Amino acid sequence: MNKTTLRNFLGELPLAAELDYTLRYAWRNRIRKDHYNLSRLQKSLPHAVAQAKPFIEKAQPAKNILFFATLHYWIEQAAHISLVLAGLGHNVTLLTLPYAEWHKEKDKLTQRQRSLHTRDALKPLAPYVTHASLLDLQPAPDLPASLHADIAEVSLWDAQYTLMREEVDMTHPDDKALYDLRLKRNTFAARAALAWMQTNKPDVVLVPNGLILEMGIVFRVARYLHIPAVTFEFNDQREQIWLAQNTSIMQQDTDYLVQERCSLPMTDEMYERLADLENARRGARVWGKSKRLWQYVSAQGAETTKKALGLDDRPVVLLAANVLGDSLTLGRNLFASSMSEWITKTVQYFANRTDVQLVIRVHPGEKLVPQAKSMGTVVREALPEIPRHIHVIGALDPVNTYDLIEIANLGLAYTTTVGVETAMNGIPVIVCGKTHYRGRGFTLDPNTWDEYFALLEQVLFDLPAHRLTDEQTAKAWNYAYRFFFEYPRPFPWRLMNFWDDLEVWSLEKVLSDEGMSQFGDTFKFLVGEPFTWK
Repeated sequence: MNKTTLRNFLGELPLAAELDYTLRYAWRNRIRKDHYNLSRLQKSLPHAVAQAKPFIEKAQPAKNILFFATLHYWIEQAAHISLVLAGLGHNVTLLTLPYAEWHKEKDKLTQRQRSLHTRDALKPLAPYVTHASLLDLQPAPDLPASLHADIAEVSLWDAQYTLMREEVDMTHPDDKALYDLRLKRNTFAARAALAWMQTNKPDVVLVPNGLILEMGIVFRVARYLHIPAVTFEFNDQREQIWLAQNTSIMQQDTDYLVQERCSLPMTDEMYERLADLENARRGARVWGKSKRLWQYVSAQGAETTKKALGLDDRPVVLLAANVLGDSLTLGRNLFASSMSEWITKTVQYFANRTDVQLVIRVHPGEKLVPQAKSMGTVVREALPEIPRHIHVIGALDPVNTYDLIEIANLGLAYTTTVGVETAMNGIPVIVCGKTHYRGRGFTLDPNTWDEYFALLEQVLFDLPAHRLTDEQTAKAWNYAYRFFFEYPRPFPWRLMNFWDDLEVWSLEKVLSDEGMSQFGDTFKFLVGEPFTWK
């Protein structure tokens, strides 16, 4: 009997996990040496509850909210958001899944102890927020076919997200084991969530991300039952949140934004604000309340960059790649089965087009995920001998993307926002993935491989004729402003650096008149109230 087998056996014994947990941690007040650790939350939550209590006791009853969270960092934030919602009168059930490793099977004793640790950490929420563990729910006996299809799709995305590559080989034991694990966990989550929602009938389901892992599954179950669902994520700016209602926020559906905002004119101040953001990125400077650098080297100018890359006077086509494995790229395929396939067929096409120069910009963000398969590798697999008129700019190469935009005569994009920024410069852009700015009046949008290659032939035949009109360029600027500045909403606590943000915005301060004047509307949107703009 190995260690895992023994711990699984002990995890099945009644009260064994409770006894071991009590002797090791509860009585001795020891810190758990585990990646899944809510000790900081356990220490701070009583104070947060005390701050929220006066507001909760005065609030008028509102909606019944199911708030699902998994992984310790989402649970930490969700506990505080739940208290704010309770302070606004909502009846909140915080449903947790105490996992740390979504891609590994954990023994039953450890998993049971994590459930106990979560119970103890969240105990101060009672009676103002109800806590329940997904693992303790009685699952529904069966699932409808549509949810089985959802589970299969999300499980594949889970595998791609974990492996940081688009190809999941079901004949390979490791890939198949990962997919099967995600399939098993997602199936249980769907059955448990379905049973709970059918019994308790929440008014709104609130879920982080809403695309991958059990977060994606709980969202799918809510939509199957026609329960309004709100999903959220965070960009690089502090005190901002991305929100979506009845779609996963990772799909970045901006139809409502276009309908309500893009018909409004731009002011000089708006143009200046957007130009300031673009100049910061061009200059490799942080902007606003972000610490993120979008470029690692400042712009050197078009002529300097052309000389450094050995470019001549032939037209330049800029292909801007995404970072593989980011959940913003999952489920975005149109006619290509993957971004890798699109890049492969594109570079093979341009290998025979010596009349133009192709520059492939590998996303600088690949530096942050070295385990992901690089798009530079995809190019080299497609073209073992890269022709001299094709140039691959690596993630760490000292080249600024905005210099490449200035040089380009045509842009090719899958989902990256470089496509929008290229169009802002009047340059035609062919968009080949399901991205939020596709079909907004300033891009070229093929739907099949035949349309794509025909469009390439047509545009390359007469590049000057396909430069964007002033009206199209203005649409690109208008859309970019709305996406960068009106799509995000004010919010006190970003997931990253949550505890630092909490020092600035305590529960009491968020629920005060000052906090509500800044964030009150956002908390209304979080529970499904229609989006509005001040």
